[in-house]
Order: sequence, then C-alpha cells, then structure tokens
Amino acid sequence: MSTNPAYTRILLKLSGEALMGNDSYGINRATIEQMVREVKDVVDLGVQVAVVIGGGNIFRGVAPAAAGMDRATADYMGMLATVMNALALQDALKHIGVVSRVQSALTMQQVAEPYIRGKAMRYLEEGKVVIFAAGTGNPFFTTDTAAALRGMEIGANIVLKATKVDGVYTDDPKTNPDAERYQTITFDEAIAKNLKVMDATALTLCRDQKMPISVFSIFKAGALKRVVMGENEGTLVHV
Repeated sequence: MSTNPAYTRILLKLSGEALMGNDSYGINRATIEQMVREVKDVVDLGVQVAVVIGGGNIFRGVAPAAAGMDRATADYMGMLATVMNALALQDALKHIGVVSRVQSALTMQQVAEPYIRGKAMRYLEEGKVVIFAAGTGNPFFTTDTAAALRGMEIGANIVLKATKVDGVYTDDPKTNPDAERYQTITFDEAIAKNLKVMDATALTLCRDQKMPISVFSIFKAGALKRVVMGENEGTLVHV
C-alpha cells in the first residue's frame, strides 16, 4: 500500500453536534481531544488541513428561547456559536502541539482574524491548520455551504464531511439494519435520491465545480487518515 496521501489539501467539515459526544449540548472535552488527535495524524503526513465548523451544539442550548425569532437574527447567533467552537478547537490543537489560526467571516478582531483568502492559503502552506468560523458570514446559508465555498476558494482537493455515521446509506441505518452503505455515488444520484449528504446548495456547488465529497464517521479511530490515504472508508460523492 502507498504511504503517500491521496489528497494534499483538504477541507474538513465538522458539525457542531459531533463535538457534543454523548452530551445533550455543549462541548465534550474527551470528544474534541479525540478529534484533534485524528487531525494531527493527518497533519503529520504533510497534508494541509482547513476546517469549517458548525455551531449546532452551542445553539442547541438556547434553541427554545430562539423559537419564533427572526431567521436572520437566529442565523447570526448560530454564526457566533461557530466562533466559540473554533476557539475551543484551536485550544485543543494547541495542547497537542498543532499550530492553527482561526479566521472568521464576521469581524471580531479580539478573538479571530478576518477571513482573507490569501492569508489562509499562506498559513496552509506553512503547515498550520486554518479554522474557518462564522460560516459564510451571511444568514440563510449553512456551514455545509461555507465548507463547499471555502474548499473551492483555497483549492482543496476534497471536502470531507465528518459525521456520526460512517457514510451515506440507502436508508437510515439506525432504524433499518438492512440499510447498505454506498462506497461511491455520483452527485446526480445523491440529488435524485434526496440522500442526506449536504444541503442542496452545497451539493450543487460541489457538483458544478467537480469538488468530490467524502462522508465518514469522525468517531471511528483512524477514519480520517484512511480517507486521506484514499482507502475504502465512508462514501465518496463524485461527478
């Protein structure tokens, strides 16, 4: 087996919910520590890693109070939650010796740099992990869309969507034990079958720009590294 990574620059999409572990909301410390170790294993291969992180774990704690709130206001609150997650991820990476930079699509100079494409690419070339926070900076767009957009902007080889499920299935594997995992599937098939890969905007963006997506479980030990090495892990969505 080759020891060379199949991808040299990746965009990792982490959902906020993945940071909860088994908690109902918030950040589970053991979970985030396990995640950053997986990231370090890939960085040590010489792979350039950028991360887009969601905020559902933080926002979930205030969701009841947000019921009936204006959508744009709620989305901005969600963007702030992603900044909190980005800072937590940066701190966890620092503790294991991985240098990272947080860039936010919303300006908040005391805690994060503004998103500047050229600086982000330079950081990646220097071997730093770049964490993109605050989504696209616009309401009505999800962090899935932000992942697709940032992946294209930085010239990533692939978008890796890290979830709690180890790929895309023909049905919900939690309720249907006979559901089968797709090893590969085309964008058109995923859209036609309404499979839960990413939101429709992100999926269409990746299809149009021929940006492959890999969906895998961040909770499987070594799964991220296996995806980066091009092994049969998760589901590859391609043109």
